Order: sequence, then C-alpha cells, then structure tokens
Amino acid sequence: MFDVARDVLLVDVVDGLAQARTAVRMSEDDIRARVKTMVDLSVDVLICGAISRPLEMAVWLAGIEVFPQTRGSVEQVLAAFVSGNLNQDKFIMPGCCGLRRRSRGRGSRNGQGRAWQGKGGGENAKR
Repeated sequence: MFDVARDVLLVDVVDGLAQARTAVRMSEDDIRARVKTMVDLSVDVLICGAISRPLEMAVWLAGIEVFPQTRGSVEQVLAAFVSGNLNQDKFIMPGCCGLRRRSRGRGSRNGQGRAWQGKGGGENAKR
C-alpha cells in the first residue's frame, strides 16, 4: 500500500525511454508530508498498487497524475506507461473496479514525465 511504502522508485522518462532511476526512501507517514515530498521531487505521475482514497485525492489535487491499483513487473509497467497502454486489464489488480483504476490526472502525459512507483513484495511489486 503506497500509504505505508518505505521504498519507491523515481524514474525520469523522456522520449519514451527511462533516462534515470533513483531509489528513494520514504520516512513520512503523514499524507501531507508524502505529497510534499513528491512535489519537491517534481513527480508528474504516481503509479502504484493499493492507495487509500484520501492519499490518492491529495496526490491528484497536487497536480500529480495517479495510476492506482497497478500490477506487473517494473519493466512491463514502464513499457505500458510510455506506450500509453497502462490501462489494459492485465495491469489492473484483481478485484479492482475499473472506474477507480483508470488514471486520475490533468491529462495524458504521453509517456513523458517523472514517474514514481511504490515498492511492495512478490510478483506484482513495483520497484
């Protein structure tokens, strides 16, 4: 769950390619502090698995596009993101309703920007 994730991956995507990857340690538990950290790091897009509705809305209100309820390997998810195919069913966590899963944001970034992925465990983890 992104609300309590400690390790996240910051990926700079330019012209459809991951230019830089940086592991970031999150120590903040407070919603406002987590959002501030993302804003301070110029995050454009949050791709994550589970996320609470209050944190999802706070991130969205900060101008960050949110792709919640996402599953798959990091490479698969990044490839789908840059090609505009992240909304395919195979990237949606089982049991998740489609309306909440669809991207919340200010518009498509066409696979550009700084993506932030929460890490979890197992096959469906984002790294």
